[in-house]
Amino acid sequence: MDEIETLRARVLELEKLLAEREGNDPFRLVVDSAPYGMVVSDEAGRIVMVNPQAVEMFGYSADEFKQRRIEDLVPPSLRPAHGGLRHDFHQTPATRSMGAGRDLHACRSDGTEFSVEIALTPLPGADGMLVLSSIIDITRRKRGEEELLRYSKRLERSNAELESFASVASHDLQEPLRKIRMMGERLASIAGEKLDAQGQDYLGRMIKAGDNMHMLIRDLLAFSRVTMRTEGFTLVDLSDPVRDALSALELLAEETGAVITVDALPEGEVDEAQMRQLFQNLIGNALKFRREGVAPRVHVTGRVEVREGVAFAIIEVRDNGIGFDERYSERIFLVFQRLQGKSEFEGTGIGLAICKKNRRAS
Repeated sequence: MDEIETLRARVLELEKLLAEREGNDPFRLVVDSAPYGMVVSDEAGRIVMVNPQAVEMFGYSADEFKQRRIEDLVPPSLRPAHGGLRHDFHQTPATRSMGAGRDLHACRSDGTEFSVEIALTPLPGADGMLVLSSIIDITRRKRGEEELLRYSKRLERSNAELESFASVASHDLQEPLRKIRMMGERLASIAGEKLDAQGQDYLGRMIKAGDNMHMLIRDLLAFSRVTMRTEGFTLVDLSDPVRDALSALELLAEETGAVITVDALPEGEVDEAQMRQLFQNLIGNALKFRREGVAPRVHVTGRVEVREGVAFAIIEVRDNGIGFDERYSERIFLVFQRLQGKSEFEGTGIGLAICKKNRRAS
């Protein structure tokens, strides 16, 4: 039998095989109902079956597909080498994903190329092995990834600009405030006695306003830098940042007569600088928002909990302060939100917002 007759016989066999799979055949039903393109080809690369999704994806009709080879779905530049790859697959057939670690592209009937993911499944049969190619068009996903990358780069530039602004603000905004405060104190010492009660009140308010503005700028800078300046995640004994925070709060703790106890704390993968700031803000709040006439008591505890196979360090900071109404549990973590008046407790209303941002950054 010559080569042409052999080919005709093979085509007749494939047509018979496909005809037997028509109707209620489970294989055909699965192929047709798949949410992605499916193409069945033989060892010579001839396409013998496609589903409606492949027809829509590539732009060939079902009949046109049967006149094509699998190489016709590959970008022209890759077609010369594809025959060898197809031969290798038939030599060692196994279900596998193609293109691990690299981008794959397919070619439509109009010559346009698009990004795809492909999985190959061998289909052994009495008449030889067929190959089921499952093809997913990931064009939208790739565009989304590219857009996300562009957004990430813009965000990096924005963060760099914000950090530059923060650095300038820390000097250029605070320096005039220091001078206002210094000149106000000199004026109070030189001419304070010459001023009447109203003048002394105005002068005191001016100095106090400068102090408040200084604290506000300081806290806003701290808030803006939480996610800009990170030391990276390392395994840290959480007792260390607590100890550093207590050292920074030592004077306030002495002034208030505070009793601060810290249990043995677990280790955790954290940004140590941010954890130090987190503990300083939480314990500092406990010392500030204390009950009148009652010495603050602060207790820091820690434990490890496993959730869905992942170990988490759970840290609690408890105190005997004034507390807050549960209905305000979300509001107190917003910037500039206060539950008490400034006359009762000093502060800018940013401390807990920094804590929340530290939690997200860590």
